[in-house]
Amino acid sequence: MGAAAESAMFRSRSSVYFVGIKGAGVCALAELLRAAGMETRGSDTGEVFHTDAILRDLGIPFHETFDRAHITDDIDLVIHSAAYSTENNAELAEARARSIPTATYPEALGAYSAAFDSSGIAGVHGKTTTAAMCGCLARALGLPAQVLAGSAARDFGGRSTLALGSKYFIAETCEYRRHFLAFRPRRIVLTSVESDHQDCFPTYESIRDAFVDYCRLLPPGGLVVYCADDPGAREVARAVESESRGIALEPYGFSAEGKWRVETYEARDGRASFRLAAFPEELRLRVPGRHQAQNAAAALALCGSLLEEEHGDGCWTERRRAAAREALEAFSGTKRRSETLGAAGGILFMDDFAHHPTAIRATIEGLRAFHPSRRIVASFMPHTFSRTAALLDEFASALSLADALFLHKIYASARESFDGQVSGLSLLEKAESLRGAKPAPLLYYADEPLDALPPLEKFLEPGDLFVTLGAGDNRALGERLFERFSRPARPPKSEEAPQ
Repeated sequence: MGAAAESAMFRSRSSVYFVGIKGAGVCALAELLRAAGMETRGSDTGEVFHTDAILRDLGIPFHETFDRAHITDDIDLVIHSAAYSTENNAELAEARARSIPTATYPEALGAYSAAFDSSGIAGVHGKTTTAAMCGCLARALGLPAQVLAGSAARDFGGRSTLALGSKYFIAETCEYRRHFLAFRPRRIVLTSVESDHQDCFPTYESIRDAFVDYCRLLPPGGLVVYCADDPGAREVARAVESESRGIALEPYGFSAEGKWRVETYEARDGRASFRLAAFPEELRLRVPGRHQAQNAAAALALCGSLLEEEHGDGCWTERRRAAAREALEAFSGTKRRSETLGAAGGILFMDDFAHHPTAIRATIEGLRAFHPSRRIVASFMPHTFSRTAALLDEFASALSLADALFLHKIYASARESFDGQVSGLSLLEKAESLRGAKPAPLLYYADEPLDALPPLEKFLEPGDLFVTLGAGDNRALGERLFERFSRPARPPKSEEAPQ
């Protein structure tokens, strides 16, 4: 899609219909377009997601079926999840028959970004939290920005967007199938680059090259903020530098040179503190993990570049530094990223989207540092056959950091089918093979997550931390356990009221 087509996509579009409107990104874009004065409505399946409540709160009508009758001539544009096409969705087929323009969510997001000074948050890990932190900092620093994160953020009022103005646009952008190449950035934050999405990136080099191509979209004078602690991000930054296109590089992290170097990090009593070379004052977080200090440094670096654009050198006044510190300390995270479901029966229940070995390791280590006296009991549901097969050893090693582990079947993706070579039991066998080589967790297996309810009710004890990990549907296991342990304890039989 050319620049002219991008800039014209939303011009005179008064009515936009969304297919797959309950998806976090699609719902967020619907919210932004509604705020811009467009009529928005859509459709999805009947399955309940957290976005159901958001859509109803916004007054955006949606059908819970896909039906050709929903597509009418008053619709100016149809935006759809990349999971749907004219081949598998009746509404898109009807839109084509009526010659109504259509665009995938990545295409529409890219067209939207072309109207702003846009920044893309990219990386295999950390992009959702970093985008949400950017929103909190932008609000605290008075930046006229719109922000779109890939999950609901408590600091955004439980939504995925934040509207603070119309000059800048900060958005999480996804590497899957090179979707981020539709985005039009002036700045890119690069959190991490490593092997993932093996169904479309069979080698590390293929995913690395996708990120390099993304950075090539930057105009001369653009900026790449990259994690110096991540080998893949460093490699992409070197490739960008070697092309001599006038792109500025800003490193951040524990091994970075310059003002965004993380100099110290300490976790204690459910809080973390760290220092940056650029800040004389200590910064604090209440989300666990050293990786969260990296994410905060990335968000500060990006928002700092926008501040400089607004106010020039010397923009980090004492007042603005204080505002940034307060915003980070108040940051409470996003849905499914070290999310606390609650505490009951002396047990802390949490949920995290970590579905890659690197993210799992960082999450468990972060929880361990925040809650050193708690036994960590984890439920993990692998996501996609290709990822599980390619990273089986790495998964087993990362999960061994838990004290007890309940494994489940692989949560299949619609984009691939079971080839008979790897299953949830394959991961159990690999985890068992670590016994003797090093300390390994107590291991249990329940094909369906909710099948683990009875044994976990007996297994969990006061003082434990139970966390569901992965991109599957095992979160429901943690929610059910929290609900059951929240019920008042039944009195002994001798004390029960007579029947």
